[in-house]
Amino acid sequence: MNSSRQQEQLIAGVLGGMGPAATVDFLAKLVAATEAASDQDHIHLIIDHNPKVPNRHAAIAGLTPDISPELTAMARRLEAAGADFLVMVCNTAHAYTEQIRASVSIPFVSIIDVVMDELRGLPVKHIGIMAAEGCLQAELYQQALAGAGLEAVLWSEGELARFMDLVYRIKAGDRGGDIGAGLSRLAADLVFRGAEVLVAACTEVPLFLGERDTAVPIISSTDLLVRRTIKLANNRPTDEHMP
Repeated sequence: MNSSRQQEQLIAGVLGGMGPAATVDFLAKLVAATEAASDQDHIHLIIDHNPKVPNRHAAIAGLTPDISPELTAMARRLEAAGADFLVMVCNTAHAYTEQIRASVSIPFVSIIDVVMDELRGLPVKHIGIMAAEGCLQAELYQQALAGAGLEAVLWSEGELARFMDLVYRIKAGDRGGDIGAGLSRLAADLVFRGAEVLVAACTEVPLFLGERDTAVPIISSTDLLVRRTIKLANNRPTDEHMP
């Protein structure tokens, strides 16, 4: 990091646009959660809002070419523009965390790690993962949970297909009232299978689903990333691994 700014607020670089509405939600929540009496108190962000990154799920499934060049190019652009650390508003794209970290000299903060930090402090064992197919295929949360001695509760193939249909509707700008109801039913499916807490492990989920919509607590990966971004930007102590 830039040593000349160690006692000052750090600049956060945001890999966004995957999808656009989820990125805007992250930014709005970041502004709302920042303690600020003036414009100057807010966090300096450099944002690469790039919806042109190809479909993450198809790439992870091996159906389309590797997308890591697009993601690493975003990371390098943000570093060159002056970012002190990076965050990314897409759980699935974290399948390329290793490549992103190798492409820059500044820290890349994993949303998966941030969620796991929260889960380790809860008195629960069975975690319902509301994640998209690419995230699940890459086993991002399954592996992290197993490493922490926790168990992932997952959807059936049919339930995941219904979830992906809702996600693509959200990405297409659909704001139909049945989307929230559909997500609530899918959350209930995980609770029925034994989930003690749910993780909104897709940043589209918090756009329609909150704690009042589920029978057990739901943790928003978006909200946790907002909180961690604010802490890091303000040089507050954190357990975050900063490579």
